Amino acid sequence: MAYTDIDKPSDYFNTVLYTGNASASRSITGVGFQLGTDAAVNENGQTFVAWNWKAGTSFTNDASATGIGTIDSAGSASDASGFSIVSYTGTGSAGTIKHGLSATANFMIIKNRDAARSWNVYFGDQTKYMYLNDTAAQADAGTIIWNNTAPTSSVFSIGTDNGVNQSGEKYIAYVFSQKQGYSKFGSYTGNGSANGPFNYLGFKPAWLVIKRTDSTGNWHMFDNKRNPHNVVGQNLYANITQVEGTDNTCDFLSNGFKLTASSNSRNGSGNSYIYMAFAENPFVTSTGVPATAR
Repeated sequence: MAYTDIDKPSDYFNTVLYTGNASASRSITGVGFQLGTDAAVNENGQTFVAWNWKAGTSFTNDASATGIGTIDSAGSASDASGFSIVSYTGTGSAGTIKHGLSATANFMIIKNRDAARSWNVYFGDQTKYMYLNDTAAQADAGTIIWNNTAPTSSVFSIGTDNGVNQSGEKYIAYVFSQKQGYSKFGSYTGNGSANGPFNYLGFKPAWLVIKRTDSTGNWHMFDNKRNPHNVVGQNLYANITQVEGTDNTCDFLSNGFKLTASSNSRNGSGNSYIYMAFAENPFVTSTGVPATAR
């Protein structure tokens, strides 16, 4: 039985569906953000999905004054849900940055805000990296991406690559720390069968991303709002602009997810995959209430 400190995951993550109307300063119910008229987020008559995480507590860090990290940072953090948004300015020299959480980061996305660089992804291994905006396999990072140094409970490390640390350029980092019953970042090996692997999460999923790591593959994104029933198959990709497709991929269960197709991009025999998932409900709440099946 899984225990969790977060009985209501939607307080920290939710998925919202809406239809665009091209109106300025449009408020979206259920998430607390406003939209403009740009077609990418509010084209009239088109359907949209928004995935939303709540951080919350603001922080600033003067590294030389606090002794935490070597590069100044500022941001917003939710220690309860293990999520922070961190901004910093690159120095061009390898360094460390306060992330605002009290637990070690398991997953990070970093983007250069001043230049056309890729979205660097850290997934539990300081020797590897991927890009959220392309299909490439997980690759060796050397020292230039994560400085071959694992994150700690207070900081993460960056090397000298211009995607994470060009001198004078501004960066944004999204930092996640796994929380039992709410989030999980894991891996599995495909079996090439429609009776695919089951992955235990300790919660009923609200959102799931799958990426093949040993070869090329898209970043597949699924959620419980576009897919209210099994089989889960309404598919979007983080790395391309393609419209939503329909496929037989997996089932969302009360305690995890199970692959239901043999696609090489999600369940090829012997292939390696990673996933990140967030909860609709914990498998068992802190008061002992179990999650129900779909």
